Amino acid sequence: MNQFFKFLFASCLGTFLALVLLFFFGIMTLSGIASSAMEKEKTPIKANSVLELKFEQPIPEKTNNMPLDPFNFDQEDVLGLTDMVKTIRHAKEDPDIKGIYINAMNLSAGRATSNSLREALLDFKSSGKFVVSYANFYTQNAYYVASAADEVLLNPVGAVDFRGLSSMIMFFKGMLDKLDVQMRIFYAGKFKSATEPFRLDKMSEENRLQVREYVKALYDDMIDDISASRKISDNDLRRIADNFDGRSAKTALSSGLVDRIAYEDEALGLLKSKIGLGEKEKLNRIQAEAYYESRVKKIDLSSKDKIAVVYAEGTIMDGDKGDPGEVLDGKYVKMLRKIREDKTVKAVVLRINSPGGSVLASENILREVNLCKEAGKPIVVSMGDVAASGGYYIACQADSIFAEPNTITGSIGVFGVVPILQKTMKENLGITMDTVRTGRYSAFGTPFLDFSPEESRMIQERVEWIYQDFLEKVAKGRKMTVAQVDSIAQGRVWAGKKAREIGLVDAMGNLDRAIASAAKLAKLGKYRITEYPRTKTGIEQLIEKFDRSGSGSDDEIRAMLIRSELGDMYPVYKMLRDAHRNQGIQARLPYELMVH
Repeated sequence: MNQFFKFLFASCLGTFLALVLLFFFGIMTLSGIASSAMEKEKTPIKANSVLELKFEQPIPEKTNNMPLDPFNFDQEDVLGLTDMVKTIRHAKEDPDIKGIYINAMNLSAGRATSNSLREALLDFKSSGKFVVSYANFYTQNAYYVASAADEVLLNPVGAVDFRGLSSMIMFFKGMLDKLDVQMRIFYAGKFKSATEPFRLDKMSEENRLQVREYVKALYDDMIDDISASRKISDNDLRRIADNFDGRSAKTALSSGLVDRIAYEDEALGLLKSKIGLGEKEKLNRIQAEAYYESRVKKIDLSSKDKIAVVYAEGTIMDGDKGDPGEVLDGKYVKMLRKIREDKTVKAVVLRINSPGGSVLASENILREVNLCKEAGKPIVVSMGDVAASGGYYIACQADSIFAEPNTITGSIGVFGVVPILQKTMKENLGITMDTVRTGRYSAFGTPFLDFSPEESRMIQERVEWIYQDFLEKVAKGRKMTVAQVDSIAQGRVWAGKKAREIGLVDAMGNLDRAIASAAKLAKLGKYRITEYPRTKTGIEQLIEKFDRSGSGSDDEIRAMLIRSELGDMYPVYKMLRDAHRNQGIQARLPYELMVH
């Protein structure tokens, strides 16, 4: 028997050591792959080249600030908006770049992001260089950016999806009723419609009013911009959209939406002719990502004084572990504390592109923002596509706030939603719950027992207290009375131009203007930019997950597959997932904005 246990122990020990060695070998292998992946060979840039923009990935605010496929070893960096604009500006002054070729059917970006890209293209054209766009089919957002080109070309069987904007909201009440799920809903602000998908089957009149107003504001801006570039009057453009004249290549051409009908080889021939190349000469096309890596990306150490640009992009979440593109309070508190204690950082620009999220997480981040101010570092906010609810919460006490004309902001309101499964389990599964309590509220908060009237009143009181606190924070930051803030709050969403009129933001302007403002407030003549958070490549993200948990996460791989399969429907899934992950009272946008 002793011999048996000796062999059993030896066998278990051997298996354990083999697993340990296999794990460390896997980590070393991944590290080696990561090292080789990070040592990218720079693409040589030849004379008479054309910079090609394809927009094949969603455009984050900061390069690689999104979940990346760790197994795609050929994947280039996913350029963020800031670096994309830098790339276009650098190409403007580069004698080797003769023009830009937009080769994109789709553009996955918000309205403010699209506007920033469009302005960069218009600035590029001011150098006298050309911009040509070609696509088999233009989505509305892609066409908005492409309309800045000197010439817009379309495939003979293509179309331009130019037909006006709409905002669609998905409602779940009917499904919840079928499943006997009772939603206990608490909110403050008559426009705070985040809870509507769970309690109604269509928009309330208040919600319909605010959606109509901000969609109209976005549409008016889009019409004005396209009109200026295409030399088509506003009225004619609205008529073209109402008639859907872009539905075929022929009608798109006759209406003036495009300049010519062509195949891609003809578009490439046009580029050659603009450069002065012969028919058989090779056209040098350089992708924006490769051009950025070769000629734009550089480490600036020219000045000791720094302005920290902190990108707060994504849903505001509790904790410090999550995906890139999520604003995790644990992570951001540490980051802002490090910035506060860094004596070489003289000012902070908070670039926000967030619909909000957890009130607790927003409060923790705002605390660190204010501590930075108390340490003598000016805080300037730059708003991207959306800076609403919790996104506005963390911005409201900055020294100055800049927004784009089509930024979605405001939504000053809070809510809480708790699903009660007591009836679901009883009626559908035959499961009932009973409890023994040591106090009146001992079982309070479980989804398996419905709230008593007193418990519901307690939650509603807390929601209203948090809303009042939110109003007071905005009033202090914006130098308004609480009553003034309440009159424009109530959970209502505003477009950037209107937000400036009512005092929620100080001025219209992009990230560059916010940085210039921060430099002025800090009395800086010479400075360099340092960006936070540090983003990682796909393989680095994978290694981080191994390092964090000791093994690869099936949940992460599953999320990646879901994202790939759902496509445009992924935001709906993400909204429900985030609602499940975030506990407590929420300050976030009324719904996942889907403006088409």
